[in-house]
Amino acid sequence: MTDLTGRTALVTGASRGIGRAIAERLASDGALVAVHYGRNETAAKETVAAIQRAGGQAFAVRADLAEIAELDDLFAALRDGLAGRPLDVLVNNAAVIDYSATIEGATPEAFDRLFAVNVRAPLFVTQRALPLMPDGGRIVNVSSGVTWFATPEVVYSMSKGALNVLTRSLAHTHGGRGITVNTVSPGITETDMNAWLTDDPEAARGVARIVALGRHGQPADIADAVAFFASDDGRWVTGQTLEVNGGLLLGPPSAA
Repeated sequence: MTDLTGRTALVTGASRGIGRAIAERLASDGALVAVHYGRNETAAKETVAAIQRAGGQAFAVRADLAEIAELDDLFAALRDGLAGRPLDVLVNNAAVIDYSATIEGATPEAFDRLFAVNVRAPLFVTQRALPLMPDGGRIVNVSSGVTWFATPEVVYSMSKGALNVLTRSLAHTHGGRGITVNTVSPGITETDMNAWLTDDPEAARGVARIVALGRHGQPADIADAVAFFASDDGRWVTGQTLEVNGGLLLGPPSAA
């Protein structure tokens, strides 16, 4: 267990899935966590309540990350919740996917929304967060394995590739302040975005056959990696992408 006692964190897209698991893990390590959500206030409140029941500290903040003007409200609520404390950890997790945004089906509207949430928002959330962050702070961007294996959803893949570039640039420009910036890149993980894993048992078995550890991921698997980067244990790692995927596509599928 890493120790974040006395630290603070903002996790975007934290009301469910991987974001919720990250918020719960950082809170269990001792951080005060700002649980960002876009629309599902009920889920955000449930995440905050779960953290508090477990003995942690959290509060909810809202913004539709597709709307740049809503960052004003997000950071006003964040400052209120921090009550004068700095922001030690930023996790850019929120993302959307459009399965119709293939090379044949992509539209300008789909492109604009995907890049607004998956690329523009992390850039400008980070821009606003940096003045609140002390030297030695932590930034973790949650990307995707689609940056190195091909899928038809080209626009989503492009947006995640841009996020990886953001990580390397920020790590370079802010290393002088001791701020580490890293990417956690989940493999095939059980989330609402990948509902097909639970809807179709055969699909889950098919994934297991191409993963060395024999199963698809769970949100907690990703959260544990984020916790490492957020902690003092990750102090000498920056500008890196960690593939958290159980050994996805290491070789031809096993016959087992």
